[in-house]
Order: sequence, then structure tokens, then C-alpha cells
Amino acid sequence: MPTTTAVRELPHPARAEIRLDAVLHALADPMRLRIITALNGYGEGEGQGATCSQVELPVATSTSTHHFRVLREAGVINQCYRGTAKINCLRRADLDARFPGLLDAVLRAAASPV
Repeated sequence: MPTTTAVRELPHPARAEIRLDAVLHALADPMRLRIITALNGYGEGEGQGATCSQVELPVATSTSTHHFRVLREAGVINQCYRGTAKINCLRRADLDARFPGLLDAVLRAAASPV
């Protein structure tokens, strides 16, 4: 008897649909900046990324989930399920293609002391 496995896919904007105002809004929050700074060290693509729990944030789990969702819906990160874990990685190639230099500038600014 054949078995089927349900694949849970999350909606992401296509590269051409990523809007600058949505990206800037997503990156304007300090917790979301912490997320992208952490994800920057995990790479992009198949077999790369970090689970939500690997990105330490001083907020409740529900708030953390909200921040990851905002970043995904803006096109800043990719989220996919690997088993029961939700894996996150930056969409560096897509962001660099749409807005060259933006992600690097934001990451540099986030790392600079105030």
C-alpha cells in the first residue's frame, strides 16, 4: 500500500515580487536585525540554515515566530521544513539581485557600535 508524505510549504515572494519597502520595514526592527545577523553565518541553500531555536532572542516564542514570519513574507529569509524543524536562511542571492549592496550595508551597520 503506497504512503504519501504531506509536504508543508510556506509562502515566499518570488524574487521579482520582493519590494524594497517591505524589506526595509522588516529590517527596521532590532530583533529582526539580530535574526539576519545570526543567519548570515549559516549560509544559503540546500543543507544550510538554522532552526528558529538556534537564533537566540530575548522574546517569547510567539514573538520570535512573528519576527521570522515578517522576514519570510518580505523576502528576506527562506523558511522550509526539514522533518519537524523549520530551517531558516537568508535569501542573499535574491536580495543582492534586487537591491545590490543593501544586505551587506545593513549587516555592516548592525555590527557597528552605536
